[in-house]
Amino acid sequence: MNIRAEVKKLLQEIGPGRMMSTAYDTAWVARLVELGEPMGEQALEWLREHQLPDGSWGAYAPRYYHDRMISTLAAMTALGRYGTDKDKPRIERARMGLDIAARGLRADPVGETIGFELIVPTLLDEAHELGILQRTANGSVDQFIGSGKSALDELASDYDYRRRDDFLGRLSAQRKAKLKALPDGKINRHVTLAFSAEMVGTDNISLLDIENLQEPNGSVGHSPSATAHYALYASPGDLAALSYLGDVVKVQNGGGAAPNVAPFDVFERAWTLWNLSLCGDLEPEILELCQPHLDFLDEAWIPGCGMGFAAEYTPKDCDGTSVTFDVLDRYGRKIEQDTLFVYEEASYFRCFPFEANPSISVNIHALSALRQAGFEADYPSVEKIKGFLTKSRYLRSFWLDKWHVSPYYPTTHLLIIANQYIQELIPDTLQWILDTQNFDGSWGYYGATAEETAYCLQALLVLKQSGVSIPTDVLKNGIDWLVAHKDAPYPPLWIGKCLYSPTLVVRSVILSAMSLALQGNIL
Repeated sequence: MNIRAEVKKLLQEIGPGRMMSTAYDTAWVARLVELGEPMGEQALEWLREHQLPDGSWGAYAPRYYHDRMISTLAAMTALGRYGTDKDKPRIERARMGLDIAARGLRADPVGETIGFELIVPTLLDEAHELGILQRTANGSVDQFIGSGKSALDELASDYDYRRRDDFLGRLSAQRKAKLKALPDGKINRHVTLAFSAEMVGTDNISLLDIENLQEPNGSVGHSPSATAHYALYASPGDLAALSYLGDVVKVQNGGGAAPNVAPFDVFERAWTLWNLSLCGDLEPEILELCQPHLDFLDEAWIPGCGMGFAAEYTPKDCDGTSVTFDVLDRYGRKIEQDTLFVYEEASYFRCFPFEANPSISVNIHALSALRQAGFEADYPSVEKIKGFLTKSRYLRSFWLDKWHVSPYYPTTHLLIIANQYIQELIPDTLQWILDTQNFDGSWGYYGATAEETAYCLQALLVLKQSGVSIPTDVLKNGIDWLVAHKDAPYPPLWIGKCLYSPTLVVRSVILSAMSLALQGNIL
């Protein structure tokens, strides 16, 4: 394999963002048959072809129950409303898959997917109305997940979820709290809730600030599912929304299938360039290919706000801001530092305003940006993040994060960033990485993956370059396995409204690890 040629090819491909198709978003596109849109029929057919063996929809692997539940609810309601009699056996099988998913929710170590507590009550209500799920059927999924009381009734009531151990009640209480936090009582493009705007269903359209909801590209929150909902129920037949969806489907090679988010032009560029920056000084030809992407990030940067996952996505966040700052500075593009502190809270750095729980990886990336900006390890903001990360560590060894199902993503990024900065966090974490390598040389939390193996090799090789002793056989076995399993498709390990894989970002992790191995005479 010619790594140099592959890196050049990657830099020529990144841009708008390449992502696998998801059952959840495709199910919302399928509803467009109501408007006579051909992509709706194509999406229905895609759903029929992608039902999993247990009757559910979602990622085949890893088996992440929140992903399976929300994807299955979306698919079965779309088929129940717009399918044919031939779909009835599929829906029957989906009930069993849904029951399995519901019973496994507590097994998901990271917890809920984005907007889960907002969207699931709405989809359950629709499934009840369609007769797909029965509220009181003995042994049904509803017996496990809730009392059968309408989620919207719960939202409007003074329901005290602490007195009831029912799943739907807890979701409704969380949903109520999030809606209460809306600055103007409405969902518009300035709040992250727009990304999950389909949660309002058809009965609560008044929660949407329709005149101020769409992004410049016609989407709602750069979300195919939220945009399909908008084009169906909020602004029926909206041409800009349908144009956006048509473009998204075409990028996914047609067939009606849609990704979880599009575009994500900042995320794909910034994360790819960050991964390549770990390899040290890049040769002139490769560095030249980086320049258009650096120009894009530089021009999209907004002082005092920073970046979101896409340049035209209205809400900005600490993750996009931190990684973009880090990358621009690493590549010699000096920008103002004050924006980094916009996201600082009393004991950690937040990702978005009004977020329910902080993100580990966001704080790690904020730490990296502060280091790149030249702040010493005893600077108060650095000490703050270090304290937060120390308290958040599992078994003094690893971290879990709400944006990724694998602990190897945040944990290896911490190892890379802590090196020669806050080194007291390294020893136990390094040992955990070494101890969890599989016999065949791979790593993986649910099962061996190229992505997770590449994360571990990145961290170990960066540490080795700085003088840390790393067993050669660990590196050699790891890179041998990675070379044999380097190609896509990659399992979806990233958490959106369902699981997804940003294909080219994952590719950049793999190429970064292989380049580091080549430099270290391991490959």
